[in-house]
Amino acid sequence: MSTIKVTLKDGTVREYSKGVTVQQVAEDISPGLARAAVGGEIDGKPADYLTLIEKDVDLNLVKFEDENGKIFLRHTGSHILAQAVKRLYPEAKLAIGPAIKDGFYYDIDTDHPFIPEDLEKIEAEMKKIIKEDLKVSKFELPRDEAIEFVKKHGEDYKVELIEDLPEDAHISFYQQGEFVDLCAGPHAPSTGRVKAVKLMSVAGAYWRGSEKNKMLQRIYGTAFEKKAELQAYLDKMEEAKKRDHRKIGKEMDLFSIQDEGPGFPFFHPKGMVIRNELENFWRQEHVKRGYDEIKTPIILNEDLWHQSGHWDHYKENMYFTQIDEGNYAVKPMNCPGSILVYKRKMYSYRDFPLRMGELGLVHRHEMSGVLHGLMRVRCFTQDDAHIFMLPEQIKDEIIGVIDFVDFVYKKFGFKYHVELSTRPEDSMGTKEEWDLATDALREALDTRGLDYKINEGDGAFYGPKIDFHLEDCIGRTWQCGTIQLDFQMPQRFDINYVGADGEKHRPIMIHRVIFGSIERFIGILIEHFAGKFPLWLAPVQARILPISEKHYEEAAALRDKLAAEGIRVELDDRSEKVGYKIREAQVQKVPYMLIMGDREIEENNVNVRNRDQGEMGAVAIDKLLAQLKEEIGSKALPEEATPQV
Repeated sequence: MSTIKVTLKDGTVREYSKGVTVQQVAEDISPGLARAAVGGEIDGKPADYLTLIEKDVDLNLVKFEDENGKIFLRHTGSHILAQAVKRLYPEAKLAIGPAIKDGFYYDIDTDHPFIPEDLEKIEAEMKKIIKEDLKVSKFELPRDEAIEFVKKHGEDYKVELIEDLPEDAHISFYQQGEFVDLCAGPHAPSTGRVKAVKLMSVAGAYWRGSEKNKMLQRIYGTAFEKKAELQAYLDKMEEAKKRDHRKIGKEMDLFSIQDEGPGFPFFHPKGMVIRNELENFWRQEHVKRGYDEIKTPIILNEDLWHQSGHWDHYKENMYFTQIDEGNYAVKPMNCPGSILVYKRKMYSYRDFPLRMGELGLVHRHEMSGVLHGLMRVRCFTQDDAHIFMLPEQIKDEIIGVIDFVDFVYKKFGFKYHVELSTRPEDSMGTKEEWDLATDALREALDTRGLDYKINEGDGAFYGPKIDFHLEDCIGRTWQCGTIQLDFQMPQRFDINYVGADGEKHRPIMIHRVIFGSIERFIGILIEHFAGKFPLWLAPVQARILPISEKHYEEAAALRDKLAAEGIRVELDDRSEKVGYKIREAQVQKVPYMLIMGDREIEENNVNVRNRDQGEMGAVAIDKLLAQLKEEIGSKALPEEATPQV
């Protein structure tokens, strides 16, 4: 029998007979390692313990804490869920059940509508299956035999899935105990490796995501290797519920989504304060970095979107209208408008880099089922910028944007990680152009010394991109900033500049956002700070609380004094006890409560209560004003901005 070489993560090389399994290699290395790992990666791709190794490979054994390790465990969790459902509801038909971020789901067709009590029963049965520690095995069948096999078990959805595969395909199945499921894997070695499970919710889901198909029931769950890890996750989810931006947004009267405009947010006066402060900050920092602000129309001729490539690659997400019998589109992106601004004149190489920033309102058609507060909407404002530059300026401009993103995210207390996304199947341009653009982004990241992950095939249709995923205070990540390097749009719009040789040349273009979407960024900030915004962003920065009616006149005078100095201040002159007023101000997340009574008026001070620190004692009014202005100017974070759950 021929031998193969297996190169391990530490660089050591071992020889085995061809057809050895990943599990056999793991056991040969160390029985303890074999028990600790949940699977492997062959040449960087997930491969469970049952995978046969037929050639020389690089092999890395993965544990649950590794990214792919979670996939092994949670995919097995989805099969445990399906097995439990079939035990309790034998008539149920199974659709698909993948691992997803933080958990798994399974789509199920049954006439029995699942309610919370049913989820408790299913979860209890799942725990029995885990305790049984059923070994996971795998077998393959030719396509025709596979179809007959699933037909015999009455699994109509599996039949449809197999019929979509090539006729010469060998179809894989995974088995644990009496349960067999059509599946490509990967899985953990046994059900007992899934030490802790929790079913989270049930929702409707159309088969294959099409409204034309039957509505199935989708049960969501999560799985962990240790019960303590599950409890920590559940604690985080409970904290996330408290921080839900829709709940806090309503309590603080920041924004709303009306039935008359699903997916189109309404910003209320206090929400507009936050928005305006963010936009003012954006403008100030862009001026410092040499950007010129522009504004382009929301509706532009349909021909423009054919020229840009959006018609071929994005029209399903666009809105259209007619004007004077001509066809127009509501812009889903700002870049074609920026290019039209560029084309109004001929630039010289001396004008570069040319940086154009735009707070541009865009509209994109999103399915109603994915709309979610400010996080997923149908209209939003991108903090766009388009940089036109010479080829030799690419690296410095990309590094400049990276540094800008770093500055902004640190201002709000965010950590972040970076991904480099490469050419998708649906793309424009040549391989050579894409390789050149991708290498330029990679070189800038390496020069900046940033760790990054390669996200194969997830670039924009016109160029590769760097994506910034910020991490909020409870560990969730959000993709916000992006840098896209584009060789295609300058060609499609035939834009030029005059070089040092007096000839016309083609500029290179960067598309970039930092907030991403103003609306979404506000939603993230609401949840990150739990509504307790830093003073410079707080809709109301101070609230004056007179103890009784006889103090109203002096309290109103103080309100006017603070307002004249630019402080956003309110006066609570209701006939309520001061304790009640304090509690109301706390609910509204007001940073400073200024209490006024006889003594404070006599001594020309106020008794200050801080939202996060509690009682601060008496402070002279002029000193307080100076402190407020200093804190606002520093844009300091509140003390409780970054609790780790």
